[in-house]
Amino acid sequence: MHISKKEEEAERLLAEFGGLECFVPKRCDVRTRCNGKKVKVYVPVLPSYVFVRASYQEIVNFKKVKMNDLGFVTWRSVAEGVRYLVVEDDQMENFMRVSRDYESNPVYMKPDEIDIKKGTRVKIHGGSLDGVVGAFMKVKGFRSRRLVILLDGVQAITAEVAPDVVEILSEKDV
Repeated sequence: MHISKKEEEAERLLAEFGGLECFVPKRCDVRTRCNGKKVKVYVPVLPSYVFVRASYQEIVNFKKVKMNDLGFVTWRSVAEGVRYLVVEDDQMENFMRVSRDYESNPVYMKPDEIDIKKGTRVKIHGGSLDGVVGAFMKVKGFRSRRLVILLDGVQAITAEVAPDVVEILSEKDV
C-alpha cells in the first residue's frame, strides 16, 4: 500500500502521540513501473487530508508537539466567525466503510456534483456494507442507482449495491 509521505507521516505521528484515530481515504490505482510490471497502489483521494477523531484541544496539542504544519479545514461565517469542519461519527463511519469496500466499486465525487436531496434515505442489509446508511439515487454517468454518502462540503462517495439489500427509511428512521 502506497500513500504520499505527508499523510503517511501524519498517520504514524498521530498513533505515536496518543493513539489518535485517523483515516485517509484512498482509491486503488494500477501503475506501470519502469520495468513494465503493473502494480496496484493506494493513493489518497483528497491529497493532504487526514481525518482525525479527537477533540479540538487534542489536535492543538498534537500540532504543538509533533506536526505544526498540520492545518484545519475551516469556513468563515459572518455570524459565527471561523468554524472548524466537524464530521458526525456515524456519517464518517459510513464514509469509511464504503471507502474501504473496493468490491463495491466506490467512486469519489465533489459535493457539488451530487444533489443528495433527490436521493431516498436507505439502510443496507447484508453484504460488506451491512448497516451503512446513506442516500440511494441515480448518479450521472452510471446506469443503475447507487448508494451515496456525503461529507458535507468535503467529499461524496458512491458505491454499487444490489437493490435487494436496500431498506427505504421512513422520516422517523432518519
